[in-house]
Amino acid sequence: MKVSPSILACDFTKLKEEIMSVSNADFLHLDVMDGIFVPNITFGPVIVDSINRLTQIQLESHLMIIDAYKYVDAFADAGSDFIVFHVESRSDIIKTIKKIKSRGIKAGLALNPDTPLRSLLPYFESIDLVLVMTVNPGFYGQKFMPQVLPKLEKLKEIKETKKYNFLIEVDGGIDAETAKLVAPYVDIIASGAFIFSSQNRIDRIDYLKKLSSKSII
Repeated sequence: MKVSPSILACDFTKLKEEIMSVSNADFLHLDVMDGIFVPNITFGPVIVDSINRLTQIQLESHLMIIDAYKYVDAFADAGSDFIVFHVESRSDIIKTIKKIKSRGIKAGLALNPDTPLRSLLPYFESIDLVLVMTVNPGFYGQKFMPQVLPKLEKLKEIKETKKYNFLIEVDGGIDAETAKLVAPYVDIIASGAFIFSSQNRIDRIDYLKKLSSKSII
């Protein structure tokens, strides 16, 4: 299992120390909100650039914004290794994927809890990652929505049957117990409060890394 701590849960007054405290992470998950696609506003390319200067860990820029295409170059220049945008956004999906990949960056599509998997079907061959939201995007600290589990199971089935190469990631309400529920279906777990609320962050990341397809409750 790969682990991607969500930076939104860290203490931004000591960003360098917070990033150093999750040094065994595989990725850092950067939640970018514009106040339009979702109700809240977080940060933009300037903060991504600052984080990139502080670490060698790969950065996932999760763009919860209305027009991802318009900002691909800005987040690419800031040091993103993955740019993930929402299938529900107004961006032309194929055009945006192509632009991301033209910058030598991996492209991902995110899916809200109520959005059906069929909305992703035309893009499975083009993307590197599918991010399944297990909370409604835009609000930090929400509870995991177990009704998304059948969607994760079906997505894994499609991936394996068709031999697609994209990674499956989950984000939202992930803790010690909900991580066990999603582990059979995903390659990457994004987690915020569960990791950053602990004084033993290295241990919590290691715990998540050890989960596997045998972890289901």
